[in-house]
Parts: sequence; structure tokens; C-alpha cells
Amino acid sequence: MRIAVMGAGAVGGYFGAPLARGGHEVVFIARGRHLEALRRDGLRVISPFGNLHI
Repeated sequence: MRIAVMGAGAVGGYFGAPLARGGHEVVFIARGRHLEALRRDGLRVISPFGNLHI
């Protein structure tokens, strides 16, 4: 499945990261400092249900 997530902040990352980890093609739409951080560090989600880094 191909999914676009508008905004890669807390909510977009929380829902998009598990979808990407599950094998779906996920595109995060970001700009400014969020975009720079994603390019530099990737996306990290820290949750009581498990941590993800993509």
C-alpha cells in the first residue's frame, strides 16, 4: 500500500512509522526544520508499545 502522511511531527510519525516498518510505502511530507531533522537523523518514535527508528 502507498501512503502519504501530511506532516511528520508527533502524530504523523506515530502513525506513519509503524506502517513503514510493516512494509508499506510511506511518504512523509515535511518542511523546514522537520525536513532537515528527518534527512539528518531519520524518524524515531518512542512509545510504551515499542520504539521505532526508520
